[in-house]
Amino acid sequence: MAERDTEVADVEGRRAASGKVSVVALTALGIGSMIGGGIFGLPQQMAGAAAPGPLIIGWLITGAGMLMLAFVYQRLAINRPDIDAGVYGYARAGFGNLVGFSSAWGYWLSAWIGNVGYLVLLMASLGVFLPGFGNGNTALAIGIASVVMWMYHVLILRGIREAAIINAIVTVGKVLPLVVFVLIGLFAFKLDIFTHDFWGAGVGTGPGAVIAQVKNMMLVTVWVFIGVEGASVFSERARTRADVGKATILGFLSVLALLLAVNILSYGIVPRSELAGLGDPSLAGVLEAAVGPWGAKFIALGLIISLVGALLSWFLMLAEIVRVPAQEGLMPSFLGRENAKAVPVNALWLTMGLVQLFLVWTYFNASTYTRLIHLASALILLPYLLSALFQVLVAVRDRSRGRRFDLAVGVLGSAYGLWLLYVAGLVYLLYTTIFYLVGLPFYIWARREQEAKVFSTAEWGLVALFAAMSVYAVYGLATGALSL
Repeated sequence: MAERDTEVADVEGRRAASGKVSVVALTALGIGSMIGGGIFGLPQQMAGAAAPGPLIIGWLITGAGMLMLAFVYQRLAINRPDIDAGVYGYARAGFGNLVGFSSAWGYWLSAWIGNVGYLVLLMASLGVFLPGFGNGNTALAIGIASVVMWMYHVLILRGIREAAIINAIVTVGKVLPLVVFVLIGLFAFKLDIFTHDFWGAGVGTGPGAVIAQVKNMMLVTVWVFIGVEGASVFSERARTRADVGKATILGFLSVLALLLAVNILSYGIVPRSELAGLGDPSLAGVLEAAVGPWGAKFIALGLIISLVGALLSWFLMLAEIVRVPAQEGLMPSFLGRENAKAVPVNALWLTMGLVQLFLVWTYFNASTYTRLIHLASALILLPYLLSALFQVLVAVRDRSRGRRFDLAVGVLGSAYGLWLLYVAGLVYLLYTTIFYLVGLPFYIWARREQEAKVFSTAEWGLVALFAAMSVYAVYGLATGALSL
């Protein structure tokens, strides 16, 4: 009997090990989730916000700030290997159940709304080759996008690990067109085009004008780095927690290098005034200016491959970020149920259903990709800030030799998180509270399932704050006093 138990345990151990995700696949998940449509639209979006000088300052701030956030997830993966699901787990461990739930809820909302934006952009990219797709929200485009979305659903139901391996292969395919652009851009770059109106004299002079330009570009940079925490979301499925940290830093540095190269080279190929007027994907217009008409189609094809991979990465993370809180009693238990392939099927069905509804909504409301990504970016700011603040708490409680470095990472990451809240502006923050408030019935449902106290005294205060801000946002929307 003992031998049989040992044999069964060995089989289960091998099965568990075979289901783990490697450091290469984790890195690909991070790169795949960060490199989606954002980098392909970066030249036009940045040109509309900042001249080359403020652009460089903004990238220095973004690079340093996002590096600190990457280190936050790297250090927490090593120092707190007992916590699963990244942004959710850290917020709950540091600030309690309701805050943990809110972090997971905001992250989940941000991710699936962002996926709607990706699907719209994917259809717009197909419009370069096929008629009838328009800006990605025609009836034909919405129909094809829906088919594509449900194909992802079927693929992910076959297993997390299998989907992650496919994602790693697709990630290679999406990076290659960007590398080709960089190589061509190095030869097409002209210094006189890059340095013309270096500080943006057309929008004013002095430090105030520079700071305004830097601020304008910051929310876009958040969007292109969303996914830096991708490996930590899958921490429970990683082979080791050290792999999570390695994948986070490797993915971030790779994407940062590509973003800097693409953005700066674009400013030296097409004058800023023309860059700001390019249509999506604006990188196609830049390469067309450098090499001719074939460049636009080459980039459009690269964008299609990129979006296919990014959508897979994000659909994988969407189900995962709901599964863990559901299994820990902070979301309804039905969202934590898994199939034989360890896929949280109910969480996946709910997510896909909402994406489908929002796709239809874009048809009737003509929502643009840019508006969707700004909302998605604003929703993810709170989860990022909470992770950095938790890093501060962990470092303060720690007495090891690495405490000073961990504390510096947490403090700088928190400062960057607060700066991003300021950059997002009051209007976007007010609107996000509506989305957070809508999630509270799910939390109440879960707590009653557990027969646990729903809100503590402090949590009632947080609920009141969400409610007050939401009422003001709805009032502003109804009266026209606030607009996005």
